[in-house]
Amino acid sequence: MTAIGGHLDQLVNAVVLLAPRLLASVAILLAFWGVSVALQAIVMRVGSMRRIHVDVLVMLRQTARAAALGLGVVTALGTTGINVTGLVAGLGLTGFALGFALKDILSNIVAGAVILSYRPFDNQDRVSVAGYEGLVTQIDMRYTTLRGDDDRRILVPNAAVLTNAVSVWSGERRPRPDATV
Repeated sequence: MTAIGGHLDQLVNAVVLLAPRLLASVAILLAFWGVSVALQAIVMRVGSMRRIHVDVLVMLRQTARAAALGLGVVTALGTTGINVTGLVAGLGLTGFALGFALKDILSNIVAGAVILSYRPFDNQDRVSVAGYEGLVTQIDMRYTTLRGDDDRRILVPNAAVLTNAVSVWSGERRPRPDATV
């Protein structure tokens, strides 16, 4: 019976010693959750004041939330006494591998955010980019969609739009070289 009592005493001591750290970890998580909510509101407010496209705002809002909550989880785990250096290193390596594997997609998304923010051209503008020409029908995070003269739909990756020269004619008609002004 004394062996069971000794183990029970050790368990009670461990719980008593761990309880303050668990409460502190929960408080840290709640604080970082509040920070993530505040960051989302700030991103939306600043973005709407600067008239940033809603798709870009959603992406920025989600990134701010994920960063704050991720930092909160790592901080809370460190507070409970868990060694997070291996976790942080693993997350860094995973991020690097995912970034390398998804580099084309990520470059198109970042280019889409830049295009949607700066708006070098709008829907219904006629553009020529990377050897393609057509009427802009849609701009999203990955592609700029053009309608060609033969009514075909051309999806130009946003990275190509951002890194190549773009000719823009406002409105639907392209000026003809033989037209007199």
